[in-house]
Formats: sequence, C-alpha cells, structure tokens
Amino acid sequence: MNTTEKNKDFLPTCRAEMEQRGWDQLDVLFVTGDAYIDHPAFGTPLLARLLESEGFRVGILGQPDWRSPEALKAMGRPRLFAAISSGAMDSMVSHYTAARKVRRNDAYTPGGAAGKRPNRATIAYTAAIKGAFKGLPTVIGGIEASLRRLAHYDYWDDAVRRSVLIDSKADLLVFGMAETALLDLSRRLAAGEEIGNVHDLPGTAFVARSAPDDALSLPSFEEVAEAPEAYNQAFRLAAEQASPFCGKPLAQAHGQRWVVVNRPSAPLSETQLDRVYALPFQRLPHPGYHEPIPAFEQIKFSVTSHRGCFGGCAFCAITHHQGKTIQSRSPGSIQAEVDRLSRHPEFRGTISDVGGPTANMYGLGCGDREAQAACRRGSCLFPSTCRHLRTSDRRAARLLRDLRRHPAVKHLFIASGIRYDLLPHQPDYFEDLLRHHVGGLLKVAPESSSERVTRIMRKPGPQMFARFLKDFRDRSMALGRRQAVVPYFISAHPGCALEDMVEVALFLRRHRLRVEQVQEFTPTPGSLATCIYHTGRDPFTGEAVHVPRQAKEKRLQKALLLWHLPENRRDVDEALRLCGREDARAELLAEKEGRPPGRGTPPPGRPAGRRPKGRPRRN
Repeated sequence: MNTTEKNKDFLPTCRAEMEQRGWDQLDVLFVTGDAYIDHPAFGTPLLARLLESEGFRVGILGQPDWRSPEALKAMGRPRLFAAISSGAMDSMVSHYTAARKVRRNDAYTPGGAAGKRPNRATIAYTAAIKGAFKGLPTVIGGIEASLRRLAHYDYWDDAVRRSVLIDSKADLLVFGMAETALLDLSRRLAAGEEIGNVHDLPGTAFVARSAPDDALSLPSFEEVAEAPEAYNQAFRLAAEQASPFCGKPLAQAHGQRWVVVNRPSAPLSETQLDRVYALPFQRLPHPGYHEPIPAFEQIKFSVTSHRGCFGGCAFCAITHHQGKTIQSRSPGSIQAEVDRLSRHPEFRGTISDVGGPTANMYGLGCGDREAQAACRRGSCLFPSTCRHLRTSDRRAARLLRDLRRHPAVKHLFIASGIRYDLLPHQPDYFEDLLRHHVGGLLKVAPESSSERVTRIMRKPGPQMFARFLKDFRDRSMALGRRQAVVPYFISAHPGCALEDMVEVALFLRRHRLRVEQVQEFTPTPGSLATCIYHTGRDPFTGEAVHVPRQAKEKRLQKALLLWHLPENRRDVDEALRLCGREDARAELLAEKEGRPPGRGTPPPGRPAGRRPKGRPRRN
C-alpha cells in the first residue's frame, strides 16, 4: 500500500487528503497541541472519529505552527467551527518542571522534541485561528480548558488567572470528556443555530452579561484574586456542585461579564462507550510522521477498559475532568478490541495494560441510584468507603480470565496502577493479578506513609499500605513468584513537613522499599492540593496547612525519600539534625546499608523502583 492509500485510512490533515475523500470543505476543524495519533487513548482523534461517524467532515491539525496563518489555513475555512485543545496535557505542565525549568522533551511529539506547542496553547491557538478565519466560531476543550474553566491559581504566574474562556475569547468551552456536548453542539450548529445562543448544553461554559437565575454565584474573579478566603469559598462551592446528577450551574463574575458553567454532562452508558471504542481507529500515528512518538509507544498495545475515578485524591484532577462515576465498557467490546489488536502487524502476543485511571475500579460504582442522585461526596473511599459503593471484583476477574484465554494473547499485564485499599474487597482479582498479570513489578501509589499527610492527600494511611505489602509479599511467595512493589511518593506536598518525611524515610527502610523516582508536587489547575498550596488552608475544614515553598526544604524532602543514595547522605544528615532526629541517623545513614534478603526484593537483574512499561498514570 502506497503512502497516499495509507493516508486515506486516517482523518485528513491537509488539502490533498481532503481531496482524496472528495471533500471541498470541512465541517469541523480540530486543532491540537499533540501529534495526530489515530488511537482512542487520545482525546482529539476520539472526538473527531465520533463526529465522522455522524456524517460530519472533520480534519485534524496536529501541532500546527501557530505563528503562521497559512499553516492554519491548510484545509481551508470549516463550515461550522474550530475545536481547539492544548492536547493530552496542560501545556504549562508539558513545558515546565516543578522547579519551573524548561523540559527537554515532549512525549506527544515525534522524536520527543520539545517546543512544538506554545505556552498556554489553548489561548495561543484560539487567537491564531481567530486571526486566520475572521468570525469563525471557536470551541475550546481538553484538559487545559476543562481545568481552567473558572478563575484559578496558576503556579507559573504565581497568581490567580481569569477563566481561560475569558482570556482566549472563545465562543464556547467544553469540559470533561465532551463526546455528548460536542456532538449535540455540532448537530445544532448544522441545523442553523447560532453558537451565541447555545447556553443550555450540559458540559459547557459560556460568557454572559448576567448570571442565570438558577445558577449558584461564586465569589468573583476580582475577589478570589485578592483574598485567599474567597478563593477557598469558590473552590468549595464549585466542588459541591460537581455532580452531573444534582449539581447546579455556576456563575462567576469577571468584571462586567459572567462565566457561566453548566452542570457536567451525564456519564456515558455502557452502550455509548462501546460505540466510541468501536470506531475505525488505525491505532497508529499518522503516516506523515517519521520518528517514534514516546506517548504512543507506551500505550500501543494497551486497552482502556473504563474511565472515571472515585478516589478523589487531593493532588489529582482526573475526577474533575473524567468524573467520579466509573464508566465501564462491556466485556464483548474489550474482547473485540483485543481481536483487532491481534491483527496488528507488530503485535507479538503481549498486552501492556488493561485498565483506566485505576485498573481495579472496572465494573464498580454506586449501588443505590437514589443515593447517587443526591451525592455530593468528592470521594467514595475517603474518609471511609461509602456503604453504597459496589466493590465486588466478579466482573473484573471474569474479564481478565476471558482475555487470558484469547488465542493470540501470551502475556497480559496491569500497568495503569491499582487502589490497594480496594483489594481487601477483591480477593479473586488480587489472586489473578499476582498469579498472571504482574510483570515482575507492580505499581502502587501510596504517595506518603505519614498519617497526617495522607489525610490531607485523601489517601489511605500507612497501616493500609503496610497490610497490602504483607499480603502482596506473602501471596507472591506462596505462588513461587519473585515480585516487587514499585511505590510512588510525592515530595513537598501541602501538609508535608520535614518531620513527616523523616517518618516516611524510616517507613521505607523498615519495609524494605526503595524509590528511584520521586515526583515533586506541582500545583496544577483544578486540584484540591493546588487550592491548599495557594491559600494555605483546607477549603472544606478551614484547617491551616503547612506548605513547603522554599527550595531548601523541597531539596531535603526529596533527599529523605531517596535516603539510600550515597549522594544524598549530606542532605539526609542535615534534615535529621534540623528535625532533632539524631536517633534515626544510625538507621538511615549506616555506612554499609543493604537491602535485607527475603520477600520484597526485586527479580534478579531488575532494580527496585524502575518504572514498568505502561501508561503514565497516578492513582
């Protein structure tokens, strides 16, 4: 098959590819900060394929030169609107580390090259499209727009910024996963409705001259930018209305205008989700790319079984974007995707992951519809497991068993992370996980082992993690399998003082654990932890929270997590001295520290802490 024929299987990216389909004009032009990978794990291709299936003519500009009007005009003016996204990540997170240093690579770009998308990409792309196509309606979405839909603290400006809808001057903002909202919008505009009149779509936000009567008014942008107390109040009120079942519209004044945020879209049903994943994705990057794309290589042979997360972790924004309700695909839909994978020319029998934001939430959810319709909890697991939560592992265990029986599948791993506090309710899943689906190392994310810090994180405490470690090691030994846990921890999280991190280091030492990769907390828009970082208080309790801000404290906290590395000995010693914990010096700074033999040691040739292959998710 020649290049021209291969390109016909992908959505158009240029005029020549439009002409191959006999199109003279697009209905919707998608602009994204990622390279175009025709795979359901990437939001823009998924939405574009959905609109295509409904008869709309769509094209994708992946990482266009926003400084060149001609580059943006490559496929001409679309008939209905331009749909704009920064890509799979917030562009500022893509570009900068927690230390505000420029990153040297971008996983969503061919060759991992940096700099192919602008800072604040949603704003830059929208301005460029407006300049190229005067008067064209613009719709912004994706994670950057979704989590910046209201006034928000921005770590890189170290200030509260206006809603991205105001700063971009877009006509409409679509938040969340967006399938229902974008499809309904496309139908209404195709029927002749003006975008300025579309004010009633769930999962959308718009700018108005006054607040609707049924909307809950939040403290204004000017108030939250000036007063941390007002910021906390706005965050709390918005969080209480986050349910698609009982949430109210929100309205926040920005000067003389109001940003109005409708309630979230309803979760997709199993049938709707199955339909989305049955669309004709090529599961490959566009043939025009000649270098590997790191993000694609990670998920090439993975399968998304569900979306959503009811964990409600303070540092994570998945719930704010995908929702708290778990939306699971049917086993038949997943089996059909594995059938398609098995015919891929590069498939050799290994599926790298079957999961979602948290693998063992597949098939779970609220068991009481009346309770769900009125629920305003941010988490089904914190501070304790909700009595209405269905925790049975029957469906997930059966799915894994059936996938293992597929004639083309030799190995099937779980790489998207698990919630170990669910495993006591999931004995069959846990047994199958250890027996069949751990590739030597299992990812878990306790994030801390300090009782005080895990409470602020909305995570299970150290006792639960210690119990999991014992169960994991005992059962792995009984199975005759040398398997180890890869624990992920965060340093400098709000609420974590140096004294807490000393206890974490001792916990790691006493439980024969080492971490090789540490994530320093980065305040990202939309999360509870970012709100606490900015205001210094928990918005729900009013409790004052210590926030590590100084470079020295951050360095020492990170050194304590990596206490076993010789280059950190001096920093660990200083941290112990500052905390008055000389009693821990012998334990953490022994001249010849070695890992005790026995359970929990990694397989031969594989050092503890190496990140296993799979999608880069945290739980």
